[in-house]
Amino acid sequence: MSERRAAGDHVYATMRITLVCATGILQFGLCLHPLLTQEYQHRWLAVAAFIALACVTAVCCGWVLRRKPLPVAVVVAGTAVVLAVSFCAPAALAPDQHFQASDWSFGLVGWHLLLLSLDRIRVLITVLATHLVTSMGLFLSAGVPDRATLGAAGAAAFGAVNVQLAVVVITRVLHRQTHEAMAVAEEKDRLETRVLTAQQWERGQRCLFADQLGSTLSLLAGLADGELDPRDSDTQRRCALAATQLRRLFAENDDVPDPLVHEVTACVDAAERRGVDVSFAVSGAAVPVPSQVRHELTGPVVTALSAARIRARVSMLRTDEEVRIAVVADAYADLVIESTGRVGVEYGVYGEYLRLEARWRKQQS
Repeated sequence: MSERRAAGDHVYATMRITLVCATGILQFGLCLHPLLTQEYQHRWLAVAAFIALACVTAVCCGWVLRRKPLPVAVVVAGTAVVLAVSFCAPAALAPDQHFQASDWSFGLVGWHLLLLSLDRIRVLITVLATHLVTSMGLFLSAGVPDRATLGAAGAAAFGAVNVQLAVVVITRVLHRQTHEAMAVAEEKDRLETRVLTAQQWERGQRCLFADQLGSTLSLLAGLADGELDPRDSDTQRRCALAATQLRRLFAENDDVPDPLVHEVTACVDAAERRGVDVSFAVSGAAVPVPSQVRHELTGPVVTALSAARIRARVSMLRTDEEVRIAVVADAYADLVIESTGRVGVEYGVYGEYLRLEARWRKQQS
């Protein structure tokens, strides 16, 4: 969104630079000559109006040429000055000079209003309408004009306003097209990011499967070659561990509302298939847990349940700050369970039972 806003500001900045140049050329290239050569009822008022418009352009140049938006104070003060000029400059004319060569201010005021309020469409339309109504009011206050004079005035007003409104339309079209182009580019970037993320996840899963299957295949090869005795307790524990790890690995790829509970349930199911009586309790609402953290949280659970002989109890506690998984099982006493960088593990053997707790705090991840 910020990039699209910056692109829109770039369009307005470019158009304002064009307007500064156009306004300067119109004022000093076309309007200065009639100011110096035409007769006025109040020349000083016409000269003051010309100077005031030149000052507005000069002040705006300080921000426009640096491609910065005009401050609100500058817009308000400048608009007030320009609207004052739109009244004072026609007041300096004779009644028959309105919308003639001497009335140089009519079109020029509109360009100044464009420069000031180009990115504020409602304000711009309001002040342009005010300027047009003021000019027509001064024109009609001199008396009812004849048909030819009225037609010439209408043509002059229509031509000036049409060109200025065309600039507004072109600017809005460029602004909208820029927004659309930036939106398409952002969507393309999001899609590319998703593709790269999916590819990285797929590569990670392949490596995980390869590692897991590698240890399982070596175990199967040992059993097939007779190197391992299936009646040996250590071999049985290794088989139980491999089976539980595979069950958890398959569960990690399932699309479920609560992945952590699903993965722990897979571990529990693997233990129950071996005849272990396992109770599983969950407290607290589901919280988002990164996949790598889930893997580290369930790792100790896999080890403890694969070593359980007859019964085990698994409990999960989830809060906004942390997730805890505790296991009590009649497991082997010689288990070695290591903590990871993000998940802390505490365990100990009490008589015939192993008590284990894996804990993850959100601020540590």
